Amino acid sequence: MERLAYCSIKGNVEAMREIWELAKARLTTEELKILILLRTDRAGRNAWYNAAYRGKVNVKREIMELAKERLTTEEIRNEMLLRTDGEEWNAWIISAFGGEVDAMREIWEMVKERITREVIKNEMLLRTDREGRKAWQFASFSGNVNLMREIWEMAKRD
Repeated sequence: MERLAYCSIKGNVEAMREIWELAKARLTTEELKILILLRTDRAGRNAWYNAAYRGKVNVKREIMELAKERLTTEEIRNEMLLRTDGEEWNAWIISAFGGEVDAMREIWEMVKERITREVIKNEMLLRTDREGRKAWQFASFSGNVNLMREIWEMAKRD
């Protein structure tokens, strides 16, 4: 069932929907959670994380819609929006690393709806990886001025 994660990397929403429909017909809610929505690779990355890394905004939206069908608010918050991999990167940091302005903007909007300002501050804006780097630093390392401005503006207004 790791195919959902593969489809999220490739940006194939149609294949993701087909996998989901086939899985819903054959699996329990708990199996859907474990085997499809929350399944991770060895590094702790799930389909949501992969979509953030690749900047696949449409794929992230689709995964979020699927998640709303079967996951609790807390599971969405902890296992998708704030989940970290083995490097302590979450979807926010990986989007900054990839220079994905639209993906970061989309994550920001989804997080604002579900998470308190204090958690956003600590888990997104000030979140560091294992080497102490923040999303802002990844944006500056890449020289992506638009991404740096976007992070700055999000932090200021919200």
